[in-house]
Amino acid sequence: MRDFALEVHFSRWEFNARHHMTASDAESMTLGELAAMAGGDVRAGLDDLWLGYTETWGAPDLRAAIAGTYETLEAGDILCFAGAEEGLYAAMRILLGPDDHAIVAVPNYQAAETVPLGICAVTGVPLLEDDRWRLDLDALQAAIRPNTRLVSINLPNNPTGALMPRADFDALIAICRGHGLYLFSDEVYHLLEQDPQKRLPQAADAYEKALSLNVMSKAYGLPGLRIGWIACRDRAVLQKLERYKHYLSICNAAPSERLAVMALSVRDRILARNRALMTENLARLDAFFADYPHLFDWAHPDGGCIAYPRYRGRNGVEAFCREIVEEEGVLLLPASVYRSELIAAPADRFRIGFGRRGVEDGLAAMRRFLQRHHNDIAAA
Repeated sequence: MRDFALEVHFSRWEFNARHHMTASDAESMTLGELAAMAGGDVRAGLDDLWLGYTETWGAPDLRAAIAGTYETLEAGDILCFAGAEEGLYAAMRILLGPDDHAIVAVPNYQAAETVPLGICAVTGVPLLEDDRWRLDLDALQAAIRPNTRLVSINLPNNPTGALMPRADFDALIAICRGHGLYLFSDEVYHLLEQDPQKRLPQAADAYEKALSLNVMSKAYGLPGLRIGWIACRDRAVLQKLERYKHYLSICNAAPSERLAVMALSVRDRILARNRALMTENLARLDAFFADYPHLFDWAHPDGGCIAYPRYRGRNGVEAFCREIVEEEGVLLLPASVYRSELIAAPADRFRIGFGRRGVEDGLAAMRRFLQRHHNDIAAA
């Protein structure tokens, strides 16, 4: 597999840049802040915690709490992982073989295509840039082969923040059901939709052969816990995933499981906090991009805490992202990070995040950069 471009970029800049303006997670919190929100004596609970191996499936109360975030699922439909990436990797490994074929939406989180490409033939299907990143269902239908086994989607999408219209989502499930395909649905930004009326069902609730991937990292803003999961009604598939996990993390960290249970007990409060910050930051981004209409094409994403605006300035987006981090310490992700090996992907965009505090400082640094390099375009 080729290097994970996003992580290579982050390994250079994530903890060195002054302004992390492309973060893909919501604002995190300290252990003390989480404890205060959840109530109870956290220290006593952790002092009494046994630090031995945990269950490969995940602690029973954690799986029950996760199942409670779905409409139709039970604890037996949940398998926990050490973050979302482990779940994605394991799912591709147990669902796909050398003689199979997979279909993946583009642009995407790189692992969604790189992992299956290391196993079998893969076809990319575009999110239509000029139609609010709508998945091309006609192209998907045409891509299906006799040996197609899986379709992989990400809703809301990374990096675009796009959702599907509900009618398209239902049509996608009908296509998968009609061909007996597994639907792998990365839903790590579920519950961060800009308009709750556009919120889609989680795939595992809607389709018997769907695998819904989620994690404590993104919407909940708790990536340090490293707790992810796959929800699936096909328990034979979950059993295979559990056996594959024996070769990976084996089990999750006991303290992380306790803290995840605590966080899920106050999930509504955490999500309300994170959505409020995102709303404030989106207003800041609106004001910023309105001042530079000749440099950027900006539109609100449907969900998540990232967006994918177009840069139309001289020298292109790669130079822009490189120079702005070197000169002002502003970290953005250029389109090259989202290069696809399957089909052409947009080459003039960059990812910007708005889920964390400090966005106003990052935007001030961006203004300084633009005033130096684009002083022919006045900022208000």
